[in-house]
Amino acid sequence: MEWYMEYEVIKNRPGTLGDIASFLGLMGVNILMINGVAEGRRGLLLGCKEKSRIEFIKDALSKVRSIKLRAFRQPNFIDRISLKHGKIICQEANSPATYSFVREDLGMLVDFLGELFLQDKPIIGLRGMPRVGKTEATIAASVYANKKWVIISSTLMRQSMRKVLSEEEQTVDCVYLIDGIVSGVRGSTEHKELVEEILKHPVPKVIEHPDIFLRENDLPEDFLDYIIELRRSKDEVIDYNLVSQSFSSFDIS
Repeated sequence: MEWYMEYEVIKNRPGTLGDIASFLGLMGVNILMINGVAEGRRGLLLGCKEKSRIEFIKDALSKVRSIKLRAFRQPNFIDRISLKHGKIICQEANSPATYSFVREDLGMLVDFLGELFLQDKPIIGLRGMPRVGKTEATIAASVYANKKWVIISSTLMRQSMRKVLSEEEQTVDCVYLIDGIVSGVRGSTEHKELVEEILKHPVPKVIEHPDIFLRENDLPEDFLDYIIELRRSKDEVIDYNLVSQSFSSFDIS
C-alpha cells in the first residue's frame, strides 16, 4: 500500500530529513517519492504493506518536536500532483470545490484537469481573464487523459459556435469545451439547443467564464462540480467588467 506523508519543519536543523529517512528505512518503509511542497514543508510518498507499522510510524513522528505532521494518509491524485510539481494545489473553502492556479503552474493545472477527466465525468467551470491559457490548458489535459477534445464554442483562433456534432464527437471518450460568454450571450437558438443536449451527455465538460454561463442560463452555482481559477499572478483580479462584451469587439479567448 502507498501512503502520503507531509510534515512542516518547526526547528530547522541540518540532518532532519536524513534522520526521518533513516527511521523509515529501519522500519522497512520504502520512500517512493520525496519533494518540497511549500516553504518549510516536505511531502513523501511511502510504500508499506503493514498498516499497523504505518500507525506506529505516524504516532512516533507526531512526538518529534522539530517537525509537525501535516498529513499521513493514503494518497489521492492531488497529493501525487503536488509531489510531482513541488507545490500544493490551493483549494478555497467553497462549494463547489474551487481550486486556484497561476499561469506559471500551467503544467500542474494540465495534470489536475487530466486526472479529473480520467476519474470522473465532471462539469468544470474555468475562470480567468482573456488569453491567460484556459483553452490551451483544457486541450492539453484532454491529450493527457487520452480523450478527444471537442470545441463547442470558443474564440481561441476565431469565434466558433457549433450547431451539430458528428457521430464520433458524441462518444464517451470526448471532452466538451464551452465558452460561457459565446454560448450564453451570442449563441443562436440552434447552438443553445445543442448546448442543452451536451450538458446531458455523461462526459467531462469545461465551461470557460462559468459565472456568465450560469447567469444567462439561469443555473445555480452547484450545477458545477468544480471551479478552477487561472490567473497570471496571485494578485490578478478576475473581473469581467474589464472585458468588452460589445458584439462588435467580442474577443476574449
